Amino acid sequence: MTHPLVHLSPAVRDALVRGAPVVALESTIITHGMPWPQNLEMARRVEGVVREAGAEPATVAVIEGRLCVGLEDAQLEALAQQTRAAKLSRADLAICMAEGRTGATTVAATMIAARLAGIEVFATGGIGGVHRGAETSFDVSADLQELAQTPVTVVCAGAKAILDLSKTLEVLETLGVPVIAYGQDALPAFWSRDAGLRAPLRMDSAGAIAAAQRMRQTLGIPGGQLVTNPIPAEDEIPRSTMAPVIAQATADAAQHGISGKDVTPYLLQRIYELTEGGSLTANIALVLANARLGAQIAVELAAQPAE
Repeated sequence: MTHPLVHLSPAVRDALVRGAPVVALESTIITHGMPWPQNLEMARRVEGVVREAGAEPATVAVIEGRLCVGLEDAQLEALAQQTRAAKLSRADLAICMAEGRTGATTVAATMIAARLAGIEVFATGGIGGVHRGAETSFDVSADLQELAQTPVTVVCAGAKAILDLSKTLEVLETLGVPVIAYGQDALPAFWSRDAGLRAPLRMDSAGAIAAAQRMRQTLGIPGGQLVTNPIPAEDEIPRSTMAPVIAQATADAAQHGISGKDVTPYLLQRIYELTEGGSLTANIALVLANARLGAQIAVELAAQPAE
C-alpha cells in the first residue's frame, strides 16, 4: 500500500494498481548533477529507456512540500530549471516537506520514497559512500545505511569514483549489504568498468537478481541489494585516465574549503571541466544503461510476485 503522503502520478498509480513493473529514479542528478538543458534531455531519455524495457519510470522529487513519485513532463522540466532546489537525504526529507519547499532526492531519500510507494527497484548513476579522508572528516554518505535498512534493489555503476571505494566496500560488508557486480567479477567505478577491486558477488541475469531479492524477503532479511552495472565498454573512461583527474579535482576542493553536501557537486563540475565534458557524456551513458537493467529487474520481479 502506498503511504498517504506520497503523491503518485497517474501513470505510476495505474502501474502499481495493476502490479506492473515500476522503476524509481532520483532527481539530484537532474538538479545537482548536470547542467541545463542536458539535465532535462537526460531525464527524458532515462524515462524513455525504462518504458522501452517494459517498466514505468517514477522520478522522485519533493515539489512544494509534496513527495511526488512520478513526475508529469511539465514538472520534470520545471525541476530541471530549478536553481535553488534542496538536496534531500534521510535527515532533511521530512523537514523540506513540512516547510512546503522543493527538493531533489538523493539515493537515500529516493529509496525511502520508493518503499513508501511500494516500488522495489531504483536505478541511479552512482551511490554515495565513504569520502576520501573520512578517517578524519567522518564524511560517510547516508546512502550506505539506507541500503542496510530499506528493502529496495538499487542499480548503479558503482559508488562514485571520487570516493574511497575500498572503504565504501568495507562499510557495505559490515552493514550486510549484498554488493553484486552484473556480468563481471570486478567492481565497476562509475566512469570506469574496473575499480581495481573484486566484487563480493556476481550475477549475470536480471532474473537471478530478482530471485535473490525475493529470497531476502522470504527470509525476512532487512535492507536492499546493491547491483553495480559497469558502464558500456564503448563509453567508459579508463581508471588510469580518471585517477589523475579525480586527484586534481579533490585537491582543488580542499584548496577552496569545499565540504559537506557541496563536495560531490563541486567535484563533478570540476571533473567535467578537466575532462572537457567527457565525464558528462560517460555519465549519461551509464545512467541509461542502469535504467535499462533496472527495468529488466523490475519486469522479472513483477513475474515473481512476493508471497
